[in-house]
Amino acid sequence: MHFELSEEQLMIQKAARDFAINECLPGVIERDEKQQFPKEQISKLADLGFMGMMVEEKYGGAGLDTASYVLAMEEISKVDASVSVCMSVNNSLVCWGVEKYATEEQKQRYLVPLAQGKKDGELYIGAFLLSEPEAGSDATSQHTTAEDKGDHYILNGTKNWITNGNSASVYLVIAQTDVSKGSKGINVFIVEKNTPGITVGAKENKLGIRGSDTHSIMFQDVKVPKANRIGEDGFGFTFAMKTLAGGRIGIAAQALGIASGAYERAVAYSKQRKAFGKEIAQHQAIQFKLADMATRIEAARLLCLRAAWEKDNGIDYTLSSSMAKVYASETAMWVTTEAVQVHGGYGFVKEYHVERLMRDAKITQIYEGTSEVQRIVIGRSILK
Repeated sequence: MHFELSEEQLMIQKAARDFAINECLPGVIERDEKQQFPKEQISKLADLGFMGMMVEEKYGGAGLDTASYVLAMEEISKVDASVSVCMSVNNSLVCWGVEKYATEEQKQRYLVPLAQGKKDGELYIGAFLLSEPEAGSDATSQHTTAEDKGDHYILNGTKNWITNGNSASVYLVIAQTDVSKGSKGINVFIVEKNTPGITVGAKENKLGIRGSDTHSIMFQDVKVPKANRIGEDGFGFTFAMKTLAGGRIGIAAQALGIASGAYERAVAYSKQRKAFGKEIAQHQAIQFKLADMATRIEAARLLCLRAAWEKDNGIDYTLSSSMAKVYASETAMWVTTEAVQVHGGYGFVKEYHVERLMRDAKITQIYEGTSEVQRIVIGRSILK
């Protein structure tokens, strides 16, 4: 058992840390307040190769392991979770699924620009369309339909809570083709955003990750070529579940980064702020908070890296990814709340960042599988 990071992983970690400090930190509070999509930051991430980190080099990716991806996600999430969630969706939910299950023709047409994050010099990213007004945790309740018309399908329906909804060039859409078959009648389609019949709803006014692009997407008689279906007929639900299992590693890493960022700010503040004649870091009440923060964060980090290791080594990571996500997300919520407490009244002020990190932390307990769903997955796994 080895706990040391490789030279390449350390290099990736440093590059992500430098990017977060130099490119994400300036203007992060303003982007949060204005709900401004971080297009410039995402474009620069693409130039670094961080939008297709785990994709093979022959498809335009960086060819890195999942552990490197976790390290990069943590560092960027310490500063701006709105940037990291865009990165996570493109890497985990879009690129991975296309590379794993799409045809060679589909990979050449869509995966190459997605992995590079650019096409003809313009931003080119993807979105994963699963959730609906009536289908969140219950992914089998798909009301978006795909009617088979021979050489094409006709899509109708609405998708909710779509990250990169307005900025994506390509959508991976989960839709019901045959209701009588239940989950085996679900398919997944690659749909280009500029296809006639697609309407993008207004941007959601969110509690946290306010810079990220979250929209509802409506489909009205949208024509999709049969060549854009991924996998055999009825493969969509399996595709969604397999993809989400890997996506949970990315969100766990995001939660870890949010917690780490808040902890680092709490430590720094506790060494500066004085009360009763000494730095508050010298008071046992604060030391105990910092000790618990550090311990929980390290436990979350090990869970994330364990899930990443299993994924890279071809081991079933369903259980480990769910454990990592539920623990890291709840750690993020707890640590950020305590970080605000350490800051006292200043923690309630935007310029100290921890209140934003606390708001950002909450969504990690909800998207890509709520904490309740993760516990169901864990419970079923351990009882087998």
